[in-house]
Formats: sequence, C-alpha cells, structure tokens
Amino acid sequence: MFSPVIFREYDVRGVYLKEFDLVFAEQLARAFATFLVKNRGYKKLKLALGYDARLSSPDIQKAVSRGFQMAGAEVINLGMITSPISYFATFTIPECTGGIMITGSHNPPEYNGFKLSAGQSTIFGADIQLLKTIIDEQSYLPLQSGSESDFNIFPSYLERYKTEFFPLKQIPVVLDCGNGAAGVIVKDLFHTAGLEPIILFEKPDGTFPNHHPDPTVEKNMIYLKEAVLKHKALLGIGFDGDADRIGVIDETGKLLMGDELMILFSRAILEKNKGAKIIGDVKCSDRLYHDIEKRGGVPIMWKTGHSLIKEKIKSEKSPFGGEMSGHIFFADRNYGYDDALYAGLRVCEILSQTGKSITQILADVPVAYNTPEIRIDTTEEKKLSIVNKLISVYSKPSSDTQVNLLDGIRISFPDGWALARASNTQPVLVLRFESSTPEGLKAIETQIRSVVDPLL
Repeated sequence: MFSPVIFREYDVRGVYLKEFDLVFAEQLARAFATFLVKNRGYKKLKLALGYDARLSSPDIQKAVSRGFQMAGAEVINLGMITSPISYFATFTIPECTGGIMITGSHNPPEYNGFKLSAGQSTIFGADIQLLKTIIDEQSYLPLQSGSESDFNIFPSYLERYKTEFFPLKQIPVVLDCGNGAAGVIVKDLFHTAGLEPIILFEKPDGTFPNHHPDPTVEKNMIYLKEAVLKHKALLGIGFDGDADRIGVIDETGKLLMGDELMILFSRAILEKNKGAKIIGDVKCSDRLYHDIEKRGGVPIMWKTGHSLIKEKIKSEKSPFGGEMSGHIFFADRNYGYDDALYAGLRVCEILSQTGKSITQILADVPVAYNTPEIRIDTTEEKKLSIVNKLISVYSKPSSDTQVNLLDGIRISFPDGWALARASNTQPVLVLRFESSTPEGLKAIETQIRSVVDPLL
C-alpha cells in the first residue's frame, strides 16, 4: 500500500501506515536494487542501510533489508545513525554501491521516508519517479538470496574528523539534539575535536518529547537560546531529526537565518578559495549573493532541495553551498554533502581561529527586514495552484518587477523581493519576503498575500 504523493522531488517520504506500509518498504528496496543494476550498471550490490530515531524506523529497516536481499544484495546494517553518516558510508566502505537511509528528517513523528544513494550521490527527480514505475510494473530483478551483516561505522567517522579538527581551541558551546539521531554520535565527535559542549536532549526518542526537531524554527530553539544565555556560551547549535540540517544561535541568543550562516561560512571559504563559486537556493537573501560577489566569489542561485544543491555543487566544482532551510554543504575539505554536525564544527573552528563572536564577524552585513520561511499547511493540489496563480499575475513584463521561475516564483521589486514555492517534502506552500525597509517589507508581503490568501 502506498500513495503516489510520497514520491517527491528528491526522496520518498510520507505518513507511515497511512501513505505507505512495510510491504511498500520491501517493494521500494527491490525497486531501488533493480534501478542500480539496470540503470546504473552495477553488477554486484553492496548497500548501506541506516535509520533515524523514529519509532517506526527499526521495522522499516527490517523490511528494506529483506527487499535488498531478495535482489541478491549484500546489506551492511549501520543501525541508528545520522543521514550524513549514511552518505559517509558510501564514500568510505570499500565497494559500497549505494544505500538507503530511513528517516522522516524534520517532519512530524508520524512521518518516515527514504533517502536513496546511488554510488556516492543521492537520486532525485525522474529517477525517483522511475522507482514508482518499477513497483507499479513489478519489473524487479529475479528473486535471489542476499546477505546482511552489522557494521559499526562510528570509529572511522570519528577518526576522519579528529584528523581534520583536533585540537580546536576550547570555546563554550551548547548543542541541542532535539532527541533526534544526532545524539548517537555528537558528544564523541565534538570531544574528538577537542571541545566540551553542553548537550541538550541528547537521548534519541522518536516521540520528540521536548520540542520538534527542526532547528530553523525559532520556537523549537527556545531551550537552546536559554542555555546559551545561562552558560554565557559563544554559540548554540541545533540539529534536526536526522542531523543534516543545522540551526545556530549566536552569543546574544539570536537565531541566525540560514543565509546569514552561509555568509559566515562563505567569507571563510573565499579567504582561501579566491573566485570560488558559491551555491545558494532561491530562498536565500540578496544580502548573501551580494556579499559573495563583494568578496570576489561567484554567487549562483539554484533550486531548493538537498539533492539538487548537492549535484549543482558537484557540476560547478563549488567548494561550498547551502539552503535557507539549514542544509549546508562543504566540498571544501569534505565530501560535498550536507552534514550538520560537520557544519557545527566548522562554525566552532571559525570562532576558535578568529577569536571573534558571530555578531562581530557579521557586524558589517547590511540591515534587511525579512520574514523567516513562512510555511503554510495546505494540500498538494493547492500549493501548486497558488504558485501558478502568482506566475500568471506577475508574468507580464513590468518596469517595477523582475520574475525568476527557477523554483516556484521569485519576484524582485525595487526595494526587495518575494518568494512563493511548493514544498517538495510536504503539502506546504513556502513564502518568504525581504525589503530594505520595514515599510517595504509590509507592502511586499501585503501585495503577495492579497493573491495567496483567498486561495488557501
């Protein structure tokens, strides 16, 4: 049993037992193994398999393992890990041909899903839809007998980053795992770098009893903010459910926007990579793109989505990129995928080496008035129809506006911009607004909401 809507742009995700079940999980594994053999040319499959802290994840893991083995694959069970560690496995386990990470990421507890790695890349777009076709047609590989074994990947992960970071100058830092998968490794990781963090909600718990594990939403970061101020920490770092998204609180208790964090990183990158291309998604502020250009970099705006940004970084040979949503990608010194724990260490490194606070480093960033990412719950159909309506309204040539249709619609006004796009992971309409003045922000938002709100 499954609903077609779970096949999204860059992963497969939905409400467990409502939009997919264990039979589907087994079918998806068989379909993915078939895809790897027939469409990627692998003759022998050695597949990594991990899962997050959600209550449904262990059962789904067993179903996926069965499906892989039915295709003759050698299954390497990694246990409860972060999504970035599942990617790390594809780069470091000899002869690994890909794998599946079972995770609902930042979605509510009833969700779960699958991030699929073919070789060292995650698949997206038409390849995701091809899996649905294989399942619909039942055009699987012939039934075979595979194998499975358990593998502890943590020692090699820790050693890799101990080599890179140790010893970092000690700085006061607070971490918030949100009861997600970060808790299985983050203490050991930061210790290997030479840091002694204070850790909140470290124990993985798929009910997420303390707060929802999305560190880009301010209400989820209240405890982290309080801890930063109480302990006079230099920063606080929050992780989402599978630790591929990061949120950062500065020493004053302010939550950084994703693009403000990217300015922090891009400045450090461009000091050593003159003229480098830096990738940002369509939700990022103009301030980011202007700052990259000002410091000698080449800013590139791209579509939202972790797989899409990852591929763009690879194709452009970029050392760094990121999204407003807190996905941060380092090809500089790392593998080019989004690892929030690694990004957290890079923030600590910048502060350790410069001796400055985040506020001091970003003091010269121009003031802008903006909204956070506004996520409006709606239906799969409405989120698309609203974006299409805005396209029809603003597609006519105008001296006052410029329109970018790269991903949804981004409308540039003389004093700011607006974005509307359909989420690729949920039945959600995403809006964001920015202006150089408070009055401009209000005017831009009012103008766009006058089209959007009647259609909700």
